[in-house]
Amino acid sequence: MAQTWTPNSWRQKPIQQVPDYPELAALEAVEARLAKYPPLVFAGEARRLKTALANVAEGRGFLLQGGDCAESFAEHGADTIRDFFRAFLQMAVVLTFGAQQPVVKVGRIAGQFAKPRSSGIEKQGDVTLPSYRGDIINGIEFTEEARVPNPERQIMAYRQSAATLNLLRAFAMGGYANLENVHQWMLGFVKDSPQAERYRKLADRISETMDFMKAIGITSENHPSLRETDFFTSHEALLLGYEQALTRVDSTSGDWYATSGHMIWIGDRTRQADHAHVEYCRGIKNPLGLKCGPSLTADGLLELIDLLNPANEAGRLTLICRFGHDKVAEHLPRLIRAVEREGKKVVWSCDPMHGNTITLNNYKTRPFERILSEVESFFQIHRAEGTHPGGIHIEMTGNDVTECTGGARALSGDDLADRYHTHCDPRLNADQALELAFLLAERMKGGRDEKKMVVNG
Repeated sequence: MAQTWTPNSWRQKPIQQVPDYPELAALEAVEARLAKYPPLVFAGEARRLKTALANVAEGRGFLLQGGDCAESFAEHGADTIRDFFRAFLQMAVVLTFGAQQPVVKVGRIAGQFAKPRSSGIEKQGDVTLPSYRGDIINGIEFTEEARVPNPERQIMAYRQSAATLNLLRAFAMGGYANLENVHQWMLGFVKDSPQAERYRKLADRISETMDFMKAIGITSENHPSLRETDFFTSHEALLLGYEQALTRVDSTSGDWYATSGHMIWIGDRTRQADHAHVEYCRGIKNPLGLKCGPSLTADGLLELIDLLNPANEAGRLTLICRFGHDKVAEHLPRLIRAVEREGKKVVWSCDPMHGNTITLNNYKTRPFERILSEVESFFQIHRAEGTHPGGIHIEMTGNDVTECTGGARALSGDDLADRYHTHCDPRLNADQALELAFLLAERMKGGRDEKKMVVNG
């Protein structure tokens, strides 16, 4: 590396999106306590994820990354985690069949508590207060007391993350993720959907495949891989004091790892090459994500890739593209061409949420058709460039919320007020998320059929 890296070398750099803690001594005391706590995840798990992502980078897999916009202390509970995990597994099964490739499952969960904000203040009527920056920093209630950054919230975030991870591991390895269960849940969705006929063809093919597997003796009883699954966690590494406190040396390799989550990413607002967030992330060995928005130039991207992945290691870096349905065709091709020209090994992932936010009836929302449009453009552009569209990154929940308009059930602006529960940005509900997976699987299958025609023609 061009200069010596330590877990706290980011403190010597400029920083964006940092909360203004009123008592620095209290903040330092909390960070010191966290530094003594057990790791939330382990280096070996992060390496396993990196290996899986390396296959995606080489065109032999697909990344499904999704979960809450911002996790909430108040809504934390076993049912919420279970419902999210269930919807996520259903998406993964449908995408696996569509892609005919392994799907790497990474949740925005067990650590997604901090949120960047476009403004440091929020105004309601004549009252102006600091913006809500996520439960790990301050409270969502619009009161002066709630909006003061409180370092003790980091302890709560750690404890909630640990509890969430404990339940997720039990679900992933204890039989809840049994492929037969997931398939039955998915069939239930198809039966009840207004678009049932459209989805049934794909669902029937999955059923036929599973019946064939049973017929030749491949069941969850004799193949543990059918009743267990790998599931990884991720979040935006925004609050660097918290990340530093959970940065540990791996005893087997001597490398530094962020043990707050298996994968962390740098947001579009904090990706300045000479700033603190890039400085911190370049020194840890976890898989990294980098949000890429319309303001990112090709040269700027290449500079960041060199900083974050100087060894050009496949699986190390995922580029999470968030342009908007009307801007993706303008910005994505030039980035792909620059990365290909320089021979950089990356995973290309599409975030169709953040560039498609509008305001409707005084609610922030995201129209489903715009989300689908950006995903479709992402795939079309990669096929035209001869590169691998490696994943999607979505904000979703397993709950029946009404935060994004459209979808098979045609939620309208008038429906938003019914169950608008998000702490920050609008999320796809379980039905919309699974609908997106079905539509995406159709496109994947269509792309494979096109390739076969070219090869055979």
